[in-house]
Amino acid sequence: MVDVAVSQVTSARWELADDLMQARTHGFDAVALWRPKVSDMGARAAARALAEAGVRASSLQWAGGFTGGDGRSFAESVDDAREALATAEAVAAPVLVVHSGCRGGHTRSHAQRLLTQALELLVPEATRIGVTLAVKPVHPGVAAGCGFLADLAEAVELVEQFDDSAVRLALDLWHFADDPALVSLLPRLAAATAVVQVADRCGQPTREADRLPAGHGTLPLESVIAELVDCGFAGAVEFDPVGEAVEILGYDGVWRETKLVVDTWIDRHATTAGRASPRLGGRSVTGHFRSAGSGTRKSHASSHSGSAG
Repeated sequence: MVDVAVSQVTSARWELADDLMQARTHGFDAVALWRPKVSDMGARAAARALAEAGVRASSLQWAGGFTGGDGRSFAESVDDAREALATAEAVAAPVLVVHSGCRGGHTRSHAQRLLTQALELLVPEATRIGVTLAVKPVHPGVAAGCGFLADLAEAVELVEQFDDSAVRLALDLWHFADDPALVSLLPRLAAATAVVQVADRCGQPTREADRLPAGHGTLPLESVIAELVDCGFAGAVEFDPVGEAVEILGYDGVWRETKLVVDTWIDRHATTAGRASPRLGGRSVTGHFRSAGSGTRKSHASSHSGSAG
């Protein structure tokens, strides 16, 4: 069953209580949590607020930076990730999104070793508390200063080499929805992915490009999600636009428009009877998504800011 959530990164200036109110108003029963907002409220208070609102956490973002590119040592980054796991447990978030960190002056192979070593250290605790570590690859166009894991096939191989349900991917469609390798990787991605993050764009990803609301760009988001579900993906789909378009629409407008997009996808594709149905916008539907058109077209928590990457 696929849950749809809106990320707290989208409404960066709102507090957690505002996000929960919007979730209930617009019929979403899950939100993707952002560590600074949870830290501001406190994990226990955030857990109570979620329970009182009847809203679940789809994931918590983020931890990582194990290569030292953000000025922290490897040990400090691992300790911060352990703190993030404790927060995820407190708020019942089933997934912790993990960023690899940029190369930070290391060779590519050494950066890969640092990420692997960090995950090996974190897996026992993640397994004990039932939280999945979802490693997030990034598009090569934004990898500099953002993350060295910039190839979909390599990211899938990393997960497959672990062969452990505690290590999965966070697949960001803003980065990869039009990647030429995606089609051939779909079955493996469906098995390897814990969360799919959704934002649109026009043109190629750059550090300056906005993460547009779904439908404001040219990415085949709907059809890609449909194919992932068809291949067996059963994680969360998290909408997380960020940038000027969000500011123009306003946070409430983005939540409202996201619900309309979700309902449009439901209405267009709820046609196949007798199969497990994705749960979108707080309601169950039958069928899976296909494009109606052409088909392709310190605690360190407070420092974890949102960005295009």
